Amino acid sequence: MADIIMPRLSDTMEEGTIARWLKQPGDQVSRGEVIAEIDTDKATMDLEAYEDGVLERILVGEGSTAPIGQAIASLAGPGGTPAPAATVAQAPASAPAPAVSAPSAAPENPAASLGTSDRPVAPTSSPLSSPLARSLARRHGLEIANIVGSGPGGRIVRADVEAAIGDGRAAVAAMATPGPLATPSSGAERAGDDVEIVPLGNLRRRTAERLSISAQVPHFSLTSVVDAERLVAFRGEVNRGLDDSTKKISVTDLLVKACATVLRGNPEINSSWDGDKLLRYRRINIGLAVAVPDGLAVPVVHDADRKSVREISAESRALAERARQGKLSLNDIGGGTFTISNLGMFGIDQFTAVLNPPQAAILAVGAARSEPIVRDGAVVAGTTMKLTLSVDHRVLDGATAATFLAELCATLENPLRIVV
Repeated sequence: MADIIMPRLSDTMEEGTIARWLKQPGDQVSRGEVIAEIDTDKATMDLEAYEDGVLERILVGEGSTAPIGQAIASLAGPGGTPAPAATVAQAPASAPAPAVSAPSAAPENPAASLGTSDRPVAPTSSPLSSPLARSLARRHGLEIANIVGSGPGGRIVRADVEAAIGDGRAAVAAMATPGPLATPSSGAERAGDDVEIVPLGNLRRRTAERLSISAQVPHFSLTSVVDAERLVAFRGEVNRGLDDSTKKISVTDLLVKACATVLRGNPEINSSWDGDKLLRYRRINIGLAVAVPDGLAVPVVHDADRKSVREISAESRALAERARQGKLSLNDIGGGTFTISNLGMFGIDQFTAVLNPPQAAILAVGAARSEPIVRDGAVVAGTTMKLTLSVDHRVLDGATAATFLAELCATLENPLRIVV
């Protein structure tokens, strides 16, 4: 018998939450087969079996959290005798219970709970409920005990939780004191008429933790204004040359290629702080900050300096879609050496992005605006774009960062440099 442990699925992961078990005790498992979905600090990842065998026991149930290295299930060798499914145990009570849910498309399956019968697998006073129902209730701040179950034996299933969310028939926990700002008991969705409590999802919680770390890094920011007239015209010319079936090139795609090109000549920027030393990376992997429902994901375009703009465009579009679906793989989010955050499409003129540790720099991109500019001594109508580079001062000084930003602006103002 071999233990299946909680693996490290991202460079910042410390623990994972079982979103869904795709195999149950007694099922045959093949090496490389996906047996579970795990919520990490960055995305929902697939857990693959390390070897062939029979899933013997599930030790950490759906919706429960385990640290890296903890056994979450056990696997018997091929032909082994699996233990009864009813011996599956819940995670220790000390394990935190994050507010996440399994994918909404997952079918309700009472047999996929921590046992095959309708009784709980460990002594508890909680009502009978499926793992998916419990996860969904936690996400919406509902007390599972206040929801009426419609399943066998009064079991609470996903449909019951969804109904409670929709019509409000699940009462929230009682207030500790009267008044609109009363402190709610655990799991309350609202605290009076003026305050709503929104439980933190796993990704949002981890994002907050990483931002707190980033805030402690000594850093500075530099801003430059790019004459983006030729860049915008170049993008239009490239897209006009593409057939209707080809996805169009975005400004962000050109920025990724431009940054990768300039980083190749400024390797000091492509670095990170590592306690008593600096790490200077030979590969140029550009992260793209992408807004997702539960926080922020940063998928990575690997070896961006070696790819064409069209290759970057196709890859970044696919990465963004997987990020929004919560389907990023470990390779999708690992190995970033520099990050771009573009809020120009939201009409933001300028902002300062927060560093993405351990990377030494991040570029914030504002909107391309039509405005008067001075060109060749005359005031003319033009297009400008503001770039703000945030830098870890432990890794880089002002002159080095300024040189990089100046070369980047020059490259964007002469876009043929991007493709040669």
